[in-house]
Amino acid sequence: MPTTSELIFNLMPTLFVWLLGIVFAIIVVTFVFDISQSKNAILRNYPVVGHFRYLFSNLGEFFRQYFFAMDREEMPFNRAERQWVHRASSDKDNTIAFGSTKNLNIPGSIIFINCPFPMLDSDAVQTRAVTIGEGYSKHPYKASSIFNISGMSYGAISKPAVLALSGGAKKADCWMNTGEGGLSPYHLKGGADLVFQIGTAKYGVRNDDGSLSDQKLADIAQHDQVKMFEIKISQGAKPGKGGILPGIKVNTEISKIRGIPKGIDSISPNRHIEVSSSSELLDMINHVRDITERPVGFKTVIGHIRFLEDLLDEVNKRGVESAPDFITIDGGDGGTGAAPMALMDNVGLPLREALPLVVDTILKHGLEDRIKLIASGKMITPADVAWAICAGADFVTSARGFMFAIGCVQSLKCNKNTCPTGITTHNKRLQKGLDPENKSVKVANYVMNMTKTVEMIAHSCGVKEVHLLNRTHVRIVQPDGKSIPMNELYPLCTEGENE
Repeated sequence: MPTTSELIFNLMPTLFVWLLGIVFAIIVVTFVFDISQSKNAILRNYPVVGHFRYLFSNLGEFFRQYFFAMDREEMPFNRAERQWVHRASSDKDNTIAFGSTKNLNIPGSIIFINCPFPMLDSDAVQTRAVTIGEGYSKHPYKASSIFNISGMSYGAISKPAVLALSGGAKKADCWMNTGEGGLSPYHLKGGADLVFQIGTAKYGVRNDDGSLSDQKLADIAQHDQVKMFEIKISQGAKPGKGGILPGIKVNTEISKIRGIPKGIDSISPNRHIEVSSSSELLDMINHVRDITERPVGFKTVIGHIRFLEDLLDEVNKRGVESAPDFITIDGGDGGTGAAPMALMDNVGLPLREALPLVVDTILKHGLEDRIKLIASGKMITPADVAWAICAGADFVTSARGFMFAIGCVQSLKCNKNTCPTGITTHNKRLQKGLDPENKSVKVANYVMNMTKTVEMIAHSCGVKEVHLLNRTHVRIVQPDGKSIPMNELYPLCTEGENE
C-alpha cells in the first residue's frame, strides 16, 4: 500500500499537466478577448502581452519607492524626510554620518545663518507660549506648542488614527484640528486641545438646509477641549472646490456627527454660501466669535494678495476688534485630501511664496500684534518649521507629518479605502494594524523632537528662543546658485540682526 507522500509524488505529473492546461486555456481566452475588443489599441495589437504594460505600470510606483529612487528624489516627500519623522517619532537618534546628501544648489533651498558665538544651552530659554485672541475673546487660548496637528476629518482618516492623534496631542501638549468633518467622540477621548474647523458644508454645525446652526455651534463651544474655531475658506489640496462624501461612507455614526442624511452623497459647496466678500467673511468671523466666545480665524490658500489687502482694510475701518484672531495659510501644493489633479498641481501659491506675502501685508496694516499666523503645507521637518518661524509665522501645523508619525508609508492610497497602514481606510481588517495607544506615544515623540531640533537651530543662529528667529537668520538659494538673506527678498520685515 503506497504512502501518502508516494501518492502525491505519483500524481505530480498529472497535476502539472492540468496546471499547464489551465494556464493555456486562460491565455487562449485572453487572446480571443483582446483581439475581439475595440476599446484598447494596445491589447488589440499586442494580445496577452499587452497586459504586462499595465501590470508594470502599477508596480512601478512600488519599485521606485523601495529600490530605485535616491534618498532625496521622491515626491511628495522623499525618503530622507520620511526617515527623519520615523526616527523622531520613535525617539531614536537622528544624527547622520559622512556628510549631507541634500543638494544646496537647488533654487529655493534654505540655509540658516549660524552665529559665530551661538547661544549656550545654559543661556537659552524655553519656547514661550503665544496667546490667541487675548483681549478680544472671552476665552483666549494660550498655545504652548509651535508645532500642531492640522485638519484631518474623521471619515477622511480612521477611528484608530483619530484616537492616536488625539491621545498623542494630549501627551505633547499641542492642539489638534478636527478637520471639516465635525466633532467625533474620538477627538474628545484623547483629552487634547481642539480647534473645530467649519467647512463649507458646515458638518456638525449645520441646519437641514446647510446653513449655520447657532445652537449647534454653541453646543460645540460647551466642550472645554474646544479652544478655537477655524472657518475653512479653502485648502491646499483643492482650492475653490468643495468636498464630496460618497453616500456609501455616510453610515449611521458619520450621519450623526456630520448632521447629514445617512446613505446619501454629501456635496460641499465651493464656498460658504453666506460669504462672497471680505466684509461678509468678517461678519461670519465675528458672528461665530460672539456665539462661541472663543478665538476665531480662517484657513485659506493664497491666490492673489489683493483679497487679504481688502480684508485688512475693512478691519481697520471697523476697528481691530473685528479682525480674525488668527489666519491659517495653506500651501497650494496639495494635502491629505483626495482632489482633482488639476487643482492639486496647478492652483494656489506654494507656502514658500505665500507666507512672506501674508506676513508683510499684515505688517503693512499694523495688525501684527492682533492677528496670529499659522503656516500649513508640507511642513514636516525642523528646517521647514524653522523657516516658517523666520518668515513670520507664530505656529506651524502639519497633517502628513503626523500621518508618517503613526505609520504612513506614502503608498498614495489615501483616496481608495485601501490604506495598508489603517490610517485612511474604514476596512476593519486593515485598521487592526494601527494601535492607538502605541501610536499616540509616537505622535508625542514627534512633537517633542521637532520642538527640540527647532530650538537647536535657533540657538545655532544665536537667539535664546524660537520666536526670536526672523528673516535675517535664513538665506534662500537663487537660480544662479548663490544665496541671499531672506530679508533682502522680503525687506519689509527687517527687525533684528544676527549677532
